[in-house]
Amino acid sequence: MNTAANFKELEQRIAAAVKLSRRPVAVSFLEAIPADVEKFDGSEPSSCSFWRLAAAGRVFYTLPQNHFNCAVGAYTHNIALSPEREKETGQTLKFMFDLGYVKPEEVPQIPRLAKAPVAIVYAPLAETPTVPSVVLFACKPSGAMLLSEAANRAGVASGAPALGRPTCMALPASLQMGAILSLGCIGNRVYTGLGEDEMYFVLRGQDLAAVAGALTTITSANAALRLYAQGRHAELASI
Repeated sequence: MNTAANFKELEQRIAAAVKLSRRPVAVSFLEAIPADVEKFDGSEPSSCSFWRLAAAGRVFYTLPQNHFNCAVGAYTHNIALSPEREKETGQTLKFMFDLGYVKPEEVPQIPRLAKAPVAIVYAPLAETPTVPSVVLFACKPSGAMLLSEAANRAGVASGAPALGRPTCMALPASLQMGAILSLGCIGNRVYTGLGEDEMYFVLRGQDLAAVAGALTTITSANAALRLYAQGRHAELASI
């Protein structure tokens, strides 16, 4: 089976087991500009905005300068801002500090990519032209539960608590540790349209097949346990 067909099958298998609110997004951090992939042409306010475009079906790559509008995204992606934009990082952080949203001592603890990518490819999982570094799943908590249980069964769970702001730190965190749950952040929810009842589950691309395989057992087990719990509830609940 070729790589393209493999990722198409993996998206289909996972989508059949988990109720996803949108298509899973494959993100590939590359050391060279990819051939035969459309270059992003336009402007977006944040690095996570590209997730929205890919979930809607677009396949493209960005360059570091495409991320300059988001000081936080540039930080987590280890992208150095241009001199004229560099001061925006300090301004953005000061704004967040003044609001009490982030404490200064938290910044060094935010996960970052080990080095800046030359290009980043975004695509729906089934259509990714490159092997993904990470894959993002936007889902309701019930779907995140299934993916988390499958990651545990597959032995690729990070063991980390659910992450919060900024949402984009979930990508380097997953690369460093394994499967990650992310509660999102207000900026991401605005830029991507993530619902109030949705969150993210992030997997390393190398772990996809193992998690998809484990989902078969996990969904079957959950179906049986649902019937068991319903029976116990009917038998034992007094109110």
